[in-house]
Amino acid sequence: MLNPNLDDIQLTKEEYERYSRHLILPEVGLEGQKKLKAASVLCIGSGGLGSPLLLYLAAAGIGRIGLVDFDVVDHSNLQRQVIHGTSWVGKAKIQSAKNRILEINPYCQVDLYETRLSAENALKIVEPYDIVVDGTDNFPTRYLVNDACVLLDKPNVYGSIYRFEGQATVFNYEGGPNYRDLYPEPPPPGLVPSCAEGGVLGILPGIIGVIQATETVKIILGQGTTLNGRLLLYNALEMSFRELKLRPNPVRPVIEKLIDYEVFCGIPQARMEEAKQQAEIPEMTVTELKQLLDSTASDYVLVDVRNPNEYEIAKIPGSVLIPLPDIENGDGINQVKEALNGHRLIAHCKMGGRSAKALGILKQAGIEGTNVKGGITAWSKEVDPAVPEY
Repeated sequence: MLNPNLDDIQLTKEEYERYSRHLILPEVGLEGQKKLKAASVLCIGSGGLGSPLLLYLAAAGIGRIGLVDFDVVDHSNLQRQVIHGTSWVGKAKIQSAKNRILEINPYCQVDLYETRLSAENALKIVEPYDIVVDGTDNFPTRYLVNDACVLLDKPNVYGSIYRFEGQATVFNYEGGPNYRDLYPEPPPPGLVPSCAEGGVLGILPGIIGVIQATETVKIILGQGTTLNGRLLLYNALEMSFRELKLRPNPVRPVIEKLIDYEVFCGIPQARMEEAKQQAEIPEMTVTELKQLLDSTASDYVLVDVRNPNEYEIAKIPGSVLIPLPDIENGDGINQVKEALNGHRLIAHCKMGGRSAKALGILKQAGIEGTNVKGGITAWSKEVDPAVPEY
């Protein structure tokens, strides 16, 4: 309802005081503040991007905020997901977010959808809202959000982050492009590392999330020039912004229905291939590794395939660092051969995935090895709690 009947919207005396800095802006004023109160916004996710945008949408006076999330707060979230606090670790993010939103602005109606967004429920969840803000971090959900917005003709305020870089735009608004114009096809699974693998500057999602909140408010107010047709690229290390023009693709496939986005993005196929490869690679538990390390055996070499900065955080005693990227480009294969010197190979990483991939590459080069199941994370949980988890 982006053009509501404002005669039905009233502000309380406390709201006049609360929004006074908006009310004296000619571009907002009383009419604009009523528009904000009448508006409904659905946020997909309350993580890095969702945290700042929810805080500012609530503070701005959005009348109805919907929130979709099914995760729980973890210690590793607190470096960037500023809507959550330490006391909420282990509890539902969606409840933590609602608690904080209402603390900021008790005049907000907060609708909770503690579920994974899917092709089965997306249209029903999205339909009641004026605008959708995408705070997700995976390709299947981004395509799902996009297609639901296209089918229901809802603006999709998009943002994404990785390491020190972020991007933002507005999709499916005033005849502009949608997500499939930017990414007609999803990248191969695993090509783009997650934040858990590649890391992210904690401040970065604050900047991109606030840009998303700004675009949302501008759409509701009908003020300014939105990012419709423009992809804003931000580099935190260089403190630089640049833009790319986006246009609708005239020959793009017509979106007629929601599909299985996991399959569309190749996730099940990749999992099957990964499981097949891992089934061909012997595994050992961290308990078995500990027994081996404590024994007098010396016929093995323990290779850590994580990145050097991860190795600095935590390491298993006696391990040799040969990062996966070096193995992938071929240089590390010779390093492994030199390190083994006829001994057997045992490899580990953070959780077991990268070391399995490394062993698959080494197997093709004629080097057999055993993977440590669960990696150094399992080592920290089951063997040595003094080793930091990250």
